[in-house]
Amino acid sequence: MTPDLFADQPIDATTEILSEGGVVLRQFATAQGPDLLSEIEQITAAAPLRHMKTPGGHSMSVAMSCCGSWGWVTDARGYRYQAEDPCCGALWPAMPSAFTNLARSAAFAAGYSEFTPDSCLINRYEPGAKMGLHQDKNERDLSQPIVSVSLGLSQVFQFGGLTRSERPKNIPLGHGDVVVWGGPSRLRYHGVLTLKAGAHPLTGASRYNLTFRCAC
Repeated sequence: MTPDLFADQPIDATTEILSEGGVVLRQFATAQGPDLLSEIEQITAAAPLRHMKTPGGHSMSVAMSCCGSWGWVTDARGYRYQAEDPCCGALWPAMPSAFTNLARSAAFAAGYSEFTPDSCLINRYEPGAKMGLHQDKNERDLSQPIVSVSLGLSQVFQFGGLTRSERPKNIPLGHGDVVVWGGPSRLRYHGVLTLKAGAHPLTGASRYNLTFRCAC
């Protein structure tokens, strides 16, 4: 899929272009925040948040769960997508329609008209948690974009280049902000800096991130 960025959508003050194929949609999901958090609560009741370990044995500071047809997993066997939750062997919870509709509408607003995610990673950040620079490259179809939704406390998103050595941009993200990147930007390195202590009326001392992907 080759994005025709903003071909049918006007660029306004709430849209920030990061790169060719990459944008921030400010407060795009703010109104849906309470419903999204309610869905997160139900999903994580069935598939609890956990601190996964990298293949090297490092415990991630971010607590993670998944929903959809495929969940992202890391352990001693490596990074991969699989249909079953490794904690219990059951299928991951189905992706709620509120998630799917938000992801598709955000992708469309960024110029990607054919995006239908089959996987959503749910990340919970608490003070001290961070995510180092990395590429999302375990997905089978790299022509599809990534849609990343921020809920709760603000955190600084880092958006780099196609090599790890390229200095990333630091982009503060607040509640309801959505980042979409694909096309020429699909394999850019990205991450988030350490979450600072704070309080949010909906999430308390936490930040949640929903990352939508076409995994398989």
